[in-house]
Amino acid sequence: MRAQTILGAIAVIAALVTATNASAQESKIRVGAIDAVLTLPPDVEHPPVALLIAGSGTTDHDGNGPQAKPATLKKLSEQLVARKIATLRYDKRGAGGWKPEFGKPEDFRFKDLVTDAVSLVNYLRANGKFSRVVVVGHSEGGLVGILTARRVPIDRLVLLVTAARKQGDLVKAQLEKTVPPDVFEPIAKAIDAIMAGQIVDPPPRGFSIAPSMQPGMASAFTEDPVEPLKQITEPTLIIGGGRDRQMARVDFAALSAASPVAKTLWLPDMNHVLNDVDDAADDLKAYSDPERPLDPELIETVAAFIVAGDAAK
Repeated sequence: MRAQTILGAIAVIAALVTATNASAQESKIRVGAIDAVLTLPPDVEHPPVALLIAGSGTTDHDGNGPQAKPATLKKLSEQLVARKIATLRYDKRGAGGWKPEFGKPEDFRFKDLVTDAVSLVNYLRANGKFSRVVVVGHSEGGLVGILTARRVPIDRLVLLVTAARKQGDLVKAQLEKTVPPDVFEPIAKAIDAIMAGQIVDPPPRGFSIAPSMQPGMASAFTEDPVEPLKQITEPTLIIGGGRDRQMARVDFAALSAASPVAKTLWLPDMNHVLNDVDDAADDLKAYSDPERPLDPELIETVAAFIVAGDAAK
């Protein structure tokens, strides 16, 4: 009986979301060289708006990359719009090919991703349609969100499965679990060298990063999320997942400690692409399942945080 009740509730919610999105106003926009999708909920004047920032890699506005296609940002946008929250999501640099407007790929630095997010926040501010601007960062997008909040005024910050470590250290921790020691050790040394500003030529087996691209990688590997997060006074929400194979609970704890006034939520069954999964095999399937629903508690918590009044700070 309980299972039938839950399934019935999910069906009702899905129907409401479908009906809302059918009447939502979705438009493609360009801010500088950035292609984005702005979605407005129907019949709402001055809604809050969430800027959704994707994770690492050449990820598009739906939250899909060359390999993984979970449509994380698309699904999050649909759920927020159904709750009368506008969204802006965008293609990261490199998604769909590198544009000449971005300069040479070898000249890319991590700060360029922050500059893109800042320009989108400024666009939303200047638009005049929105009651507040909230930055929502997923994975590496959380780091971009933190650094964006240090450069431009925002109203709220949401960090979804975001690391508390420098990305170089995080990559080493992830690789150590997945590759043999004889392969891992030279890669770890190469990452340390790149983080120290050195060029590794030739790169070790299993880490084929061209020397010309290593300075850009170093700029990402050495960014520290914790120190800038300590300086953010805007209301902040931090969410982590117990079945996330890419981000450990230690990251969730460290971010929470860095922002002691933040609201926090730990979801034991949620994975890195914000789905509830049963085991490792189910987790792997989720990365290529754009129809799998996001964790419902995550959706309700993020939506409530975005619309909450000042008393909820």
